[in-house]
Amino acid sequence: MIFLDDLKYWVWLSRIECLGAKRKMKLLEKYKNPAEIWKLEKHDLLSIEGIGEKIADEILDKKYRNGLDDIINKMDKQNIKLINFFDEMYPQNLKQLYDMPISLYVKGNVSLLNEFSLGIIGCRECSAYGEKVADAIGRGLARKNIVTVSGLARGIDSISQRATIKEKGKTIAVIGSGIDIIYPPENIKLANEIIKNGGLIISEYPPNTEPKKMHFPARNRIISGLSSGIIVVEAKNKSGTMTTVDFALEQGKTVFAVPREYNK
Repeated sequence: MIFLDDLKYWVWLSRIECLGAKRKMKLLEKYKNPAEIWKLEKHDLLSIEGIGEKIADEILDKKYRNGLDDIINKMDKQNIKLINFFDEMYPQNLKQLYDMPISLYVKGNVSLLNEFSLGIIGCRECSAYGEKVADAIGRGLARKNIVTVSGLARGIDSISQRATIKEKGKTIAVIGSGIDIIYPPENIKLANEIIKNGGLIISEYPPNTEPKKMHFPARNRIISGLSSGIIVVEAKNKSGTMTTVDFALEQGKTVFAVPREYNK
């Protein structure tokens, strides 16, 4: 359980863009909690391996310390919770990642985080065949009470997650923005349906965080990290889907590929 005073420091640490997940974890290993990191002065930061002048200045930048109460108020109003690495609800699968997120913002059924799940990913500009397959897989897994995981993106992601919901199944959407800023915007309704039907939306980014290109590869490691296996439906050679596949293979996960439709 995070108390309100502690929450401020966790939100602050999660906002610092120049610090990757590994650096944040190293700081937590050394100082035990974000409140202690908050107190550090520039000379303290410069004494830490891997932190130079530029990063130290960024950590101390007041833009990350301002507006924290507003973010926490928004979290309260929108029922967004923060689960940190030390929380018992933090997913065990993610603890196996070398660059695990130090915290997750969650909305919905948090018990899904530690249930068996399979990721369904694929092309945004999918074919009619790909759409049919993604729908069938989403429905089939839902009937077996298997939680599905995807990225709420256009195409295969959203098709599979809608299919899961239609069969009264549970799905987890991992997004690359704050939970209060659903991207793409046409999936706001889908996000609401996921929550309404007992699913979960998660992000490592705090509220008010706009979607950025660099956020999505980072998001993909969480999709594969949460999932016990990944199902790929139509993917381009150079795409976010293949980034997720690479993460899954590095993590020792099983990757299932759906053969494309051949014209007779």
